[in-house]
Amino acid sequence: MLGGGGLVAANVYASASEGAWGGGGGTDATGQVRSAGMATIDCPDVGSRLTTVPDGAREAVDGELARLDQQIAAAYQQLQASAESVRQDPTAADEPIMNPLKEKRSATIERIAAAIDQVGDRPEGLESLAACTLRPAQDGAGEAGNAGQAGAAPSDGAQQGVGQGQNGAGQGGNGPVASDYADITSVQPNVPNPPRQDDASRGTFTSECGVNAGGLFNSDNVIVAPGVSNGAHHFHDYIGNQSNNAFASDEDLADAETSCVDQGDKSTYYWPVLRLQNGKQERDAGAPGGGTEGNAGQIVTAKQVTLTFVGSPRGKVTEMPRLLRIITGDAKAFVNGPANANASWSCTGFEDRQLKDKYPLCPSGSDVVRTFHFQSCWDGRNIDSANHRTHVAFAGPDGSCPEGFRAIPQLVQRIVYGVAAPSLNDGGRTVPFFAVDSFPEQLHKPVTDHGDFINVFDEGLMREMVDCINSGRTCGARGGDDSGATTAPSPSDDTGATDAPGAGTGGATAEPATSAPAEPAPASSDSTQEPRTYTTTSPANTTKHDKPAKQDSQSTKQDGQSSKQDGQSSKQEGRTTQDSEGKQTAPAKADKAASTAPSDSGAGEVGQATQTPAGGQAAQAQPPADQTEPQAVQGGLAETGAHLWPAAIGTLLALSGLVMLLRAKRLRY
Repeated sequence: MLGGGGLVAANVYASASEGAWGGGGGTDATGQVRSAGMATIDCPDVGSRLTTVPDGAREAVDGELARLDQQIAAAYQQLQASAESVRQDPTAADEPIMNPLKEKRSATIERIAAAIDQVGDRPEGLESLAACTLRPAQDGAGEAGNAGQAGAAPSDGAQQGVGQGQNGAGQGGNGPVASDYADITSVQPNVPNPPRQDDASRGTFTSECGVNAGGLFNSDNVIVAPGVSNGAHHFHDYIGNQSNNAFASDEDLADAETSCVDQGDKSTYYWPVLRLQNGKQERDAGAPGGGTEGNAGQIVTAKQVTLTFVGSPRGKVTEMPRLLRIITGDAKAFVNGPANANASWSCTGFEDRQLKDKYPLCPSGSDVVRTFHFQSCWDGRNIDSANHRTHVAFAGPDGSCPEGFRAIPQLVQRIVYGVAAPSLNDGGRTVPFFAVDSFPEQLHKPVTDHGDFINVFDEGLMREMVDCINSGRTCGARGGDDSGATTAPSPSDDTGATDAPGAGTGGATAEPATSAPAEPAPASSDSTQEPRTYTTTSPANTTKHDKPAKQDSQSTKQDGQSSKQDGQSSKQEGRTTQDSEGKQTAPAKADKAASTAPSDSGAGEVGQATQTPAGGQAAQAQPPADQTEPQAVQGGLAETGAHLWPAAIGTLLALSGLVMLLRAKRLRY
């Protein structure tokens, strides 16, 4: 049996309150998120209301829930096609769109109730969730004046033909709009920091799994819609486990390869891709989950991804169960309301200020940061629940878990992008808008951002993590992969508060010093990334993307998954630990990449293509995608021999000279 408690309105624990609701955003009297910008369809989320589904009915229920999403996506496409007539008369959508949608949903919801009734108690009240409403566009929601402006003003050389709709409606015609952005410098510090008790677990454990430079994407979601191709209706970035698709079994995940430096971490970490609305056409432009569902534009590869597991300010943490599934945030928060929303947007140097329903406009020299603070309390029994929420919970304001829950390591996921603040005054024509992929009717709203995690740590490594955190040490992998080294945040509490640079100062400050190399210089507003090769992993939704010639040497499997490196060092070799005073207790394997790390001068991270100012592009040679430890190919016998040959030749010449000298002396006598 999954979950418990029957039909509920929301999971009261699965929300995080820290962060700001930007001006012009927030929620209205109905609890809906404001600033629509354009019309959309608002349907009750049936899946979030189901907290009890018998195991025997789960497969059927999952399939019907996916069908509900498909029905909404199709209805929204109809709404887009008749947008002008509906704008003039909202009732024009009733007969062709809204009424048929209600009929389809009623039939699907009945099948859900019948499937549960066959093996358990029939849920009550589901039929009331069939009707959807049309949310009309709000006047002025697309105007720049609501958001502030940190980007460049339009100029005579403004970029044309970038695919922006009227009022900046986005390349796919369904957002984002100018009011979706806010100047981060106008936000006051808002990250809480509850006091720690004496027995708080103060350690951290970091896993390094790259930035998905090899391009592993698909529009599936194996947690929410297992066995359903395009179950997410938007594309995800994947790092860690390389076998995650809609059809992956627990055994597939356990047997998979991983992009993580420590091969004991086969966990899967995934989130919606971020795109530039610059008119570029990725190969998914005509694919489900991509352009056909309003997810268009150039996919941006992150500069940096940091995965840090932190402790509890109230006491020790316990091990996560293997295959525990956690979803943080709500992909449908724009229409569902903010109860389960957990988006956090900020800028480097301003991470004591978090935005919930706005994308940040970062000042020059500052990068966009999206952060996910996952739930840190577990019910002690289930690795999943019917609505994928009630088996885990957020800690309270004081850091304590709800009754019946126990503290587990909290995953803090920090993703950094070198994208410039868009030009709001001209709808992103000079500097393009950026936005996350979303369900089509969610209009790419920042509040819909979300992250997914499945724990596939080796049990031994999980024990090591918990011991590290509970003993107050700093532990984790040392080495590199396709992303180079990353800089870990230093979360200070279970609520997700971080020791953000510039905290309490009201302005941008330098990033804290760490042992990792500095970030590359942020890209200029007109710089672009070159296309990558990637393959989606869902059998019914496979798309191959081009890669520039200079990356042709990168070896990948046809399905976009990395192969395991021959002669892989033991999983203990790549980790180091430090005690609370910073003393290293287990030396990491030396690597040449660390000695050639980039500096503040703007050099890119190890193995990562970087964007350079003034629209120029620079690329570093990338290691093969199946390489998880670059140091293994940057030394070895070939390189050592190259250094020894000159010395050997010199020695041979010296010996030859000595022989000739002795012969000359012999002839003289």
